Amino acid sequence: MDIPKISPVDRTIEPGIQQRIDSLTKPVGSLGRLEEIAKRVALIQKTVKPVMAKKSVYVFASDHGVAGSGVSAYPQEVTAEMVRNFLAGGAAINVFAKHTGTAVFVVDAGMKSDVGAKSGNYIVRKTGRSTKNFADEPAMSRKDAEAHVEMGFGLADKAKEDGVDIIAVGDMGIGNTTVAAAVCAACELQTESLIDIGTVIDSKTLKKKEKLVKQALKKHKPDPRDIVDVLSKVGGYCIAQMTGFMLKAASNSMPVVLDGFPVSSAALLACRAEPKAAEYMFAGHLSAVKGHKAVLDALKLEPILDLNMRLGEGTGGVLAVSVIEAAVKMMNEMATFEGAGVSKGKEDKNGIR
Repeated sequence: MDIPKISPVDRTIEPGIQQRIDSLTKPVGSLGRLEEIAKRVALIQKTVKPVMAKKSVYVFASDHGVAGSGVSAYPQEVTAEMVRNFLAGGAAINVFAKHTGTAVFVVDAGMKSDVGAKSGNYIVRKTGRSTKNFADEPAMSRKDAEAHVEMGFGLADKAKEDGVDIIAVGDMGIGNTTVAAAVCAACELQTESLIDIGTVIDSKTLKKKEKLVKQALKKHKPDPRDIVDVLSKVGGYCIAQMTGFMLKAASNSMPVVLDGFPVSSAALLACRAEPKAAEYMFAGHLSAVKGHKAVLDALKLEPILDLNMRLGEGTGGVLAVSVIEAAVKMMNEMATFEGAGVSKGKEDKNGIR
């Protein structure tokens, strides 16, 4: 499997972008991180007038065999039930996506059940129905892991062809935080910093979750230098597809907004395969799941929002899209000192005085 070629963000236009931001009718730097966000989008899109006309969120759904070990408060059937809710427009992701003008696409990456929906926003890309329980055996074959990463490539290419300007990534699957913890631990993050509740579980179940992850790593010995090996041994179909999706989106010079812990575990794999992918990523929010901070620290990404959320579905990512859009509108629609006839004051390191 060939990893898509990702070019580093071209910084030769950065002075022009900064000049545009500094020419707006405000003290230099007074809009804080919004200025940084606007500049990053402009660099990714290679223009001083970035575009946010078409926004999409892709929610990758799959079932995980490890859920059979009792690591979640919910049964596996909830994965498909929630996907039906997404398609009916009744979930939190639908509410927030409607609020931000973001199209919702749901990808069946490997659910046990077939939803059977007839919708252009429902995409089936799978080789199997649920991974195997990595407590007992590898989650999937290496061939399947590669196939799902490549499916992610194809979905990102289709988004590019459809003219999408920015993509948020979400996930759904009972047991997904256990899989995310195993993936991140396999990438040599400290297991103790990763294990936490996703759904509300008691302390006994949480200890079981930690023990199971440690035993799986000891049993299967995934190679942290080989993302396909990690995915095949302790990963998930949705994690594999998100990894490929992010890599190809970066290759296509598209900004990618991450949601919570499982999504960010895929981002970690993408950046292990090609570190330059991180230049195209925005951390939408900081999840209340403690492992998320450990992953964002490893990725050197600062979250845009911190709302104590831990739902998933792409909710935090989509809410952050509205902040990113505000930053882009600032850059495009705000008057300049010259255009507005406003006198520009003397500046020091703290801005206008």
